[in-house]
Amino acid sequence: MTESPVPQNPVADAVDGARPFAGRTVLMSGGSRGIGLAIALELAAGGANIALMAKTATAQPTLEGTVYTAAEQIRAHGVGALPIVGDVRNDDDVQSAVEATVAEFGGIDMVVNNASAIDLSTTDAVSMKRYDLMHDINVRGTFLLSKLSLDALRRSENPHILTLSPPLNLDPKWAGANLAYTMAKYGMSMTTLGLAEELRGDGIAVNSLWPATLINTAAIRNMPGGEQLIRGARKEAIVSDAAAVILARPASECSGNFFIDEEVLRGEGVTDFTGYSMGAPEDQLVPDMFL
Repeated sequence: MTESPVPQNPVADAVDGARPFAGRTVLMSGGSRGIGLAIALELAAGGANIALMAKTATAQPTLEGTVYTAAEQIRAHGVGALPIVGDVRNDDDVQSAVEATVAEFGGIDMVVNNASAIDLSTTDAVSMKRYDLMHDINVRGTFLLSKLSLDALRRSENPHILTLSPPLNLDPKWAGANLAYTMAKYGMSMTTLGLAEELRGDGIAVNSLWPATLINTAAIRNMPGGEQLIRGARKEAIVSDAAAVILARPASECSGNFFIDEEVLRGEGVTDFTGYSMGAPEDQLVPDMFL
């Protein structure tokens, strides 16, 4: 079967191939691989300078890419890249990342909270070490990076915070299935909800983005049965395309939303999503959690 091409970036289509993020700067947590790297490369292709704060400084046996290899890919788009080795759980590391980004590029226009940890164990099975890891990275890390970037964002002409977290769906089945992880992801979403309201007067857009289906990531592939699950997933490009659409919008008109990638792209006129599929037909894709 011939693979369908990924649909063209609707942001680029809308501006006839111009670089809509030229001169703007992104600070992202994570981003060495997977969805974060896809978003970074999409924004870099649109002209943005990218600062990546991630822990992976050296190659890992089960994980592709490092913060340095990601920076090389970003620079290939003719923009600046700043690799920062740091832990989003550490206050000093995050403060240093913010300061280094401002020093390197003159400011921060977009913050992308991409770093996240996952453990789908039940309450009996999850260790408190894993519980703490998820809450420290997902909730505290998102809050901390957003908080310490606010001064720089207030100086931007079109400031955005985008967090990769789900809509706040209080159907008990989600908490009942994976309580520790659900609380950690919903903590990220609560940060979006609260900051969007708190910062409304500052003109800083605060939104969340979540995929409609499973996405091809190392976290999924490394799960038991992950390679089979991946057939029912979509490529990272659908999330990065949606992120670019959101971040190109005027901040004053786009805040407090829990976006779903497919819905964002449908709003831009995309109707054929087969090019994003990892192999399964559209009617056999695996829906993501929390929807």
